[in-house]
Amino acid sequence: MADKSAKFDQNVDGKFYVDDQCIACDACVMEAPRFFEMNDDEGHAFVKLQPTNDAELEECISALEACPVEAIGDDG
Repeated sequence: MADKSAKFDQNVDGKFYVDDQCIACDACVMEAPRFFEMNDDEGHAFVKLQPTNDAELEECISALEACPVEAIGDDG
């Protein structure tokens, strides 16, 4: 389970975030490329845009569910 005290500073403020458990597998970026991006220099993903409607929310939830190490948090 993601830990909001360990989230990356690059995450934009909002409901979703990526924490330091990320293994840079690219699953979230493949599921929701409008909302997640890889920081190739530091080797992790981050949330670049928060969802604003139900369809976008579903994309982010799909990315959260695809994360093999549960590094994506949903803390509203």
